[in-house]
Order: sequence, then C-alpha cells, then structure tokens
Amino acid sequence: MSDVTRLLDAIQHGDARAGDELLEQVYAELRQLARAKMAREQAGHTLQPTALVHEAWMRLGDQPFENRAHFFAAAAEAMRRILIERARRKLAACHGANAEHIDAHDIEIAAPIEKNGELFAVHEALDALAVHDARKAELVKLRYFVGLSIEEAAEVLNISAPTAKRDWTYAKVWLYRTISAARG
Repeated sequence: MSDVTRLLDAIQHGDARAGDELLEQVYAELRQLARAKMAREQAGHTLQPTALVHEAWMRLGDQPFENRAHFFAAAAEAMRRILIERARRKLAACHGANAEHIDAHDIEIAAPIEKNGELFAVHEALDALAVHDARKAELVKLRYFVGLSIEEAAEVLNISAPTAKRDWTYAKVWLYRTISAARG
C-alpha cells in the first residue's frame, strides 16, 4: 500500500493529521505535474502551476478517495476542468462578453486563439472516448492534462506500462479521427 493510499485511508477514518501529511506528500508531485502541463500552454497565459494546483486541491475538497489512482484521476479531472473553464472564459471575452460597443474601425481585431479551439476539441472528443472506453480516457487525462509519463500514468491506473503504451496509441488515433471528423 502506497503512502498516499495509507493517508487517504487514515483520512477516511477521521485522522485529522493525515490530511496535512497528504497535502505535504502530494503537493510537490501535483505542482510538478502542473508545471509540466503549463510548460505546454500557449505563451502569455496567466495561470501558474501553483495556482492550478491550489484550485484543483480546493475542488477535490473532502471527498473520499479509494487509493492513489483514484486521487490522481480526480486531480487530473479537476485540472482538466479548470483549464477548460479558463479557456471558455477567455474565449467568451474574445467574443464580446462584457464588451462596450465601439466603432469597429477604431480597433484592431486579433486572430482567434487556436489553443483554446484545440482544447475544446480535445475536451469534447475526450468525453466521447470516456463513453467508448473509460480507462483510455483516464489515461489521456493523466497524460494530456496532468503531464504524467506513460510509466507514471500506468502506475496510477494500476496497469502495465506496455498496456498503457497500447492504450495511449489507440486513444491518440481515436481522438485524432474523432476531432478530424468533427472539423469536417
């Protein structure tokens, strides 16, 4: 049993100190994963890895987790949702949310941010993949949104690295085909 699983079990049994220990143990790992994810984000983004981890931690709240894999899967989902929500807010701002009306001849119009479109396409395709094959969708979340390596994701999902590699290859092809078909 990993230390994280042991601490999660202790929290469920009411050990108040276990929550602090869990935070100390997973915080650095979550921050490292968030940093890896943020390194792939578009230049000029304002979200920092520390902020992403803090917001994800707050969303995880007091819900019970069965084990390390369940915890990191929930963290990956929380980070994914945070990034999607931020992209939607940014896109809404680009499309006139809370905008004042001015003469279009007086302003320069910026090109749409392609990264947000990519993020939405992946988000929608990932939801479809989750219906088709939940484990492969979880693997994508851990790799794409959290930045885990194949080996780390395999450990979290409690599968072998070769199985994770096959699932990753399948998921990438499946997502590519789904996104390509959606774009026309």
